Amino acid sequence: MNESERHAAAKQFVADWANRGDERQDAQSFWRTLLQKVFGVDEPEKYISFERRVEVDDIKTGKRTTKFIDGYIPSTKVLIEQKKRDINLRAGQKQSDGAMLSPYQQARRYGGYLPQPEQPRWIIVCNFQQFNIHDMTRPNDEPETVLLCDLEKEFHRLDFLVDTTSEHIKKEMEISLKAGDIVQALYNALLKQYKDPDDPETLRSLNALCVRIVFCLYAEDADVFGRPMMFHDYLKAHERDARRALIDLFRVLDQKTEDRDPYIDDDLAAFPYVNGGLFSDENIVIPRLSDEIVSLILNRASAGFDWSAISPTIFGAVFESTLNPETRRTGGMHYTSIENIHKVIDPLFLSDLRAELDEIKLRADAKTRKKKLAAFQQKLAGLAFLDPACGSGNFLTETYLSLRRLENEIISAIYNEQLVSTLLDPIQVSISQFHGIEINDFAVSVAKTALWIAESQMMRETEAIVHMSLDFLPLKTNANIVEGNALQLDWESVVPKYRLNYIMGNPPFVGARIMSPEQKTDVTKVFSDWKNAGNLDYVCCWYKKAADLMRGTGIRAALVSTNSVSQGECVAILWKPLFESGVHIDFAYRTFRWDSEAKIKAHVHCVIIGFSIAPYSGKKFIFTGEQTQEAQNINGYLLDADNIFVESRRLPLCKVPEIGIGNKPIDGGNYLFTKEEMLDFIRKEPQAEKYFKPWYGSQEFINRNPRYCLWLGACSPTELRKMPECMKRVEAVRAIRLSSKSAGTKKLADKPTRFHVENMPNSDYIIIPETSSEQRKYVPIGFMSPEVLCSNLVKMVSNASLYHFGVLTSNVHMAWMRAVCGRLKSDYRYSKDIVYNNFPWPTPTEEQKAKIERTARAILDARALYPDCSLADLYDETVMPPELRTAHQNNDRAVMQAYGFDVKSMTESSCVAALMKLYIRLVEQKGCLRLEYPTARRTFHPSGCLPLKRFCTFNQGLLGFDFEAVFGLCSIREPFFKPVKHNVQLRIGIFRRSLFACIIKNGFDCAEPVGGLQLLACDHINKRFQRKPAQARCGVFACRSACGSFARFNGSAAGVRNFCFGIGFCHYNSFRLLPRQ
Repeated sequence: MNESERHAAAKQFVADWANRGDERQDAQSFWRTLLQKVFGVDEPEKYISFERRVEVDDIKTGKRTTKFIDGYIPSTKVLIEQKKRDINLRAGQKQSDGAMLSPYQQARRYGGYLPQPEQPRWIIVCNFQQFNIHDMTRPNDEPETVLLCDLEKEFHRLDFLVDTTSEHIKKEMEISLKAGDIVQALYNALLKQYKDPDDPETLRSLNALCVRIVFCLYAEDADVFGRPMMFHDYLKAHERDARRALIDLFRVLDQKTEDRDPYIDDDLAAFPYVNGGLFSDENIVIPRLSDEIVSLILNRASAGFDWSAISPTIFGAVFESTLNPETRRTGGMHYTSIENIHKVIDPLFLSDLRAELDEIKLRADAKTRKKKLAAFQQKLAGLAFLDPACGSGNFLTETYLSLRRLENEIISAIYNEQLVSTLLDPIQVSISQFHGIEINDFAVSVAKTALWIAESQMMRETEAIVHMSLDFLPLKTNANIVEGNALQLDWESVVPKYRLNYIMGNPPFVGARIMSPEQKTDVTKVFSDWKNAGNLDYVCCWYKKAADLMRGTGIRAALVSTNSVSQGECVAILWKPLFESGVHIDFAYRTFRWDSEAKIKAHVHCVIIGFSIAPYSGKKFIFTGEQTQEAQNINGYLLDADNIFVESRRLPLCKVPEIGIGNKPIDGGNYLFTKEEMLDFIRKEPQAEKYFKPWYGSQEFINRNPRYCLWLGACSPTELRKMPECMKRVEAVRAIRLSSKSAGTKKLADKPTRFHVENMPNSDYIIIPETSSEQRKYVPIGFMSPEVLCSNLVKMVSNASLYHFGVLTSNVHMAWMRAVCGRLKSDYRYSKDIVYNNFPWPTPTEEQKAKIERTARAILDARALYPDCSLADLYDETVMPPELRTAHQNNDRAVMQAYGFDVKSMTESSCVAALMKLYIRLVEQKGCLRLEYPTARRTFHPSGCLPLKRFCTFNQGLLGFDFEAVFGLCSIREPFFKPVKHNVQLRIGIFRRSLFACIIKNGFDCAEPVGGLQLLACDHINKRFQRKPAQARCGVFACRSACGSFARFNGSAAGVRNFCFGIGFCHYNSFRLLPRQ
């Protein structure tokens, strides 16, 4: 079915089912018709099963009971929970065991009892009027909703119902993975033949040799050399001296016919001139080729495999699979599937190009259509692409293939309307449009070769269209892949920015804490003037370099990154300055698992972020799994919300108990024991029993399986000396600390019985695991008594009440946590400085507070009914006891009521938006205000910011500017100035008492002075506030001028002019008071 047929089928389906919807009578007919008519499933009765039996545990009776899954699609693992028309899909319904479950919770429970290979990837809850789609890779996110009435326009959002993966792509993947096995075997066999296999020159030669051999294998199978099996037959004929045969062949392939020895053997002379530099280096070392290697090349690699069908996009992954896993980790390289590449290039440019071509092809007038097709082909040929961390060229290669496929459609359309003889040069898109930077010389060779293979394959497709022969060899164009460190190179030396259209790729994934010294130096240089840049991951450098390059251009970019760039403190450190410089996010994929197509898959959790500075008029989209959400604005957390930043905060924003980390022994494990180890130790030394305390980290707490800590901090020296086994442990700890390179740890050796960090409350305290699975709706939180010690892998809240516990374990706090926390892979990482200290608490009435305390107690009571169950068991959505689920639901309602939220209508996203606004309001009330300069569009509208009126003017006739633009970073006590350098004088004009009083009340911190400016108080203001003239030093002014650069107001005439120029056009309401960092 084509798109128009699907649109028509969806329209008819909507009309047929507009007023129907009985759960029992219509459900099966509804889904069969949808699958057959709209999604083209030929035999839907075989594709989907209905009323599938599943045995579910009844927690109350302890017995198993039979339930039925309404619908299940095995091939795509879609579970369907069907309700009748007009049923509220979010409302809870009482189950046979007493639990109140929403239809989604019911479906999730049933799905959890399916065999592991059949666990649902998707759950759809439907009432005939709407489809609520739950992506089970993110089970706690809000569902994506598709209304029946919108199905004609949005049927593609249900494409996951059928397996849409191309059979051609599947075959390519299969072939390419087999090729990977061959390359691996060849690489290992050749490596053994080198005399010094660890020498870098050996590895360089080996890499180049492998690339050359594979090119020859591809060329003979793709008829590039002129006939099939040409390379095989040549090597077979010279099998006894295969090494010399390869050396001679590589030399000939790099020689023009007229430059060759006229007396070379005929089988060598038959090979064409390749060009392109692939065979130009005659200094590579070729080892002796053993019989095993020759047989491997001739039989398995050549005669036994067809290289012509290999995917050039996967070509790089095939070769990189020869690198060991440690190299992959330290280099941060992760290989890319075709599907994931299209997650980057489709929303960045390819979808728009595809739509533009489709629109041209629909034009009725042949002459106009032909003219526009030709213009569109020229447009494609004029685009330029840069991958500044291109690796083996996957992104560049797939982009080239995609553009050439579009071009072949154009050629086909033109060819159908004119004679082939007039097609003098049918191909205009060239690999010279594609630019890359790569630090690894081997990867550079692979990338160039992959693009040549792609060029060969697409030329063959063009030949089939125009029915004429096109010469591939000698290579006429070259890929512009530059070897070097992208963070040290000037990207304009690779491609001038005025010629560049798109930046894309997946830069190295190296965390801030595991970077090499060289990588840390790169970060320091790229972020030379940024605060806290040391906490950024390596990949952030590419965002900064891309943003710098795109200033003043229409360049758009999209990068794959570790998900840390949109989480925790990184958001404020990276995205706040980028947004201030004019960057905006155009589309984003939220966290997903990024898999390679190499044999040894590399699994990382990533995001994709498309961004630009130039005005963007297109629609903005957030992709979550297979779900698509149109957004008004995409902020640094990749949410459809205002550009608000939750920054690291040392103390809680609200008046609540402080939070801290648990104990950190630095003991080399000498003080920590399993239960069996503790009992064995006590048998040896009974006196030590009273010094053992239960020890909980995140996993121990969630699994209710503590370890035990030997706490000797309160043990007297006399008593300690009577316990020789304990003394051995103390001496071992002392020795470990003395051997440390850290001065602080060495100093700690003087107190070997004490911990590096000690947090031992005298009363009950709340414990929050630092890491918890994203599969849980609630992070398990609990109370601990003083005799229990906790590790630094949990957070502890001392002096906390049931009220605090109730709010922290509520869905409101969980929504906040999910929005702003960091992640370990995809698991939640709860932090004190970002999540807890910035959380905006409610201001409940006494009655509301008492209600929360009651519902919180009910949660603890429900847990107590199952003493043998771990928290992991209790908070598994599949088996969560009904008493505990009901207790949490009641607690959620109580907390939402304390905030004044609508319990029935509020979704998680609207909850987060409301919390963000409350956060800004609380920050402003606290007086932690900071000035933010507007973006390039002259406006800055974060939610909740305090707009300022035009406040004063320059006496030299410049446009009005905000008072805080000059004095926001100076001491508010002496806020008025007269620069002494170059006799530049600025005076304060009219002001408003109410606004100024507000500023005096809230105050500002002094910044470090720059340039030594002197500030003189203004007499007019002094009279109003009874202040005498005084002097102060000017703080740093970071003012972006109209051209986009930053200037410091340093007191020079030029500095003042630049400062005035930067703010002079941004008067009225363009400045805002924002939360101070």
